[in-house]
Amino acid sequence: MAKSKAIEKNRAARIEEMRHEQEAAQRRRTLLLFGVVGVLLLGLGTAVTTVVLRAQDSRDITKVGVSASAAGCDAVVTDPATGGSVHVGPGTDKPDVTFVKYATVPPSSGEHFAQPAYPARTFYTAADRPQLETLVHNLEHGYTVVWYTASTPAAQVAELKRIGELAARETASKDKFIVSAWDDSHGAFPAGKTVALSHWGAKNGYRQLCGSVSGAVVKSFVTAHPSTDAPEPNAA
Repeated sequence: MAKSKAIEKNRAARIEEMRHEQEAAQRRRTLLLFGVVGVLLLGLGTAVTTVVLRAQDSRDITKVGVSASAAGCDAVVTDPATGGSVHVGPGTDKPDVTFVKYATVPPSSGEHFAQPAYPARTFYTAADRPQLETLVHNLEHGYTVVWYTASTPAAQVAELKRIGELAARETASKDKFIVSAWDDSHGAFPAGKTVALSHWGAKNGYRQLCGSVSGAVVKSFVTAHPSTDAPEPNAA
């Protein structure tokens, strides 16, 4: 009888020991599961944050291209404005003038064709760009035009296309911003310069030439020379 009770006691103790072992194993599995879920949630949170930050960067014009200090830009040049409301070419009293020799490269004012590019696109290639004399009319209406040469690397041209989209949303250049391939028949850019900005202000013209694309430079330029500063700012 005593032996039977001892066996029963040992059996109960073993069952209790197994129960504790199962509970401990279950706790370990639960902690492991929580750990895995925590790591996954942390990774997901980091991924979401990265996507949000990248989306924000993609809308920030200053994040496109190189920094202003790395763009190799000359100081902004102020030109005397000329040619206000002077129309040449077809439909004017100077119909035979189909090419204007501008005083500067690129021009920041001057005689121009009677019709601007309208509705204007934010980006033009060498294959579809309007004539320079047309785009100078856009300058008179308050546009800023960024010109790029055939020497501009393809990656930078892609950056300019993005800058065109973003600059057209900026308050200072809203709906009045164009990126266009430069026409070498109107003169060559200085050595080392492949990008230039032009704006025709109410009293002066403004130009800036750079060696690389910089959204930060564009932002600074259009802020200093907004579309409202123009001979005909209310024209389309």
